[in-house]
Amino acid sequence: MGLFTSLFGKNEKEEKELGLLPWIALTSKEQLDEIVEKSNERPQLIFKHSTTCGISRMVLNMFTRSYTLGESADLYYLDLHAHRDVSNAVASHFGVVHQSPQLLVLKDGGVNFHTSHGAITDIDLKDYI
Repeated sequence: MGLFTSLFGKNEKEEKELGLLPWIALTSKEQLDEIVEKSNERPQLIFKHSTTCGISRMVLNMFTRSYTLGESADLYYLDLHAHRDVSNAVASHFGVVHQSPQLLVLKDGGVNFHTSHGAITDIDLKDYI
């Protein structure tokens, strides 16, 4: 749990929920090129989360509980407050307006789909990967 404490804060309930999925911490701008490259082989998902926003926390928890794709995609978690520079780079690198929470689906070298807020929990990810 030490990893989740350092990545996601000290909320034990949230740590437990996040631990249900194989999240990869998105902490540097350099990872973006790697994510694009990897998207040519398998879908890459970026979840941008505000650790101080109740709506973002609710959507993250709902997303975590309803995720059914198993290991068919890589899941990146971006803490907006800890890595604001990376969040800004995501917006400019992929040409999307910053939102929080926000989900981006990358496939074949680019953003295949993105959405934000409650719409994240309304989509069927299988339609986009």
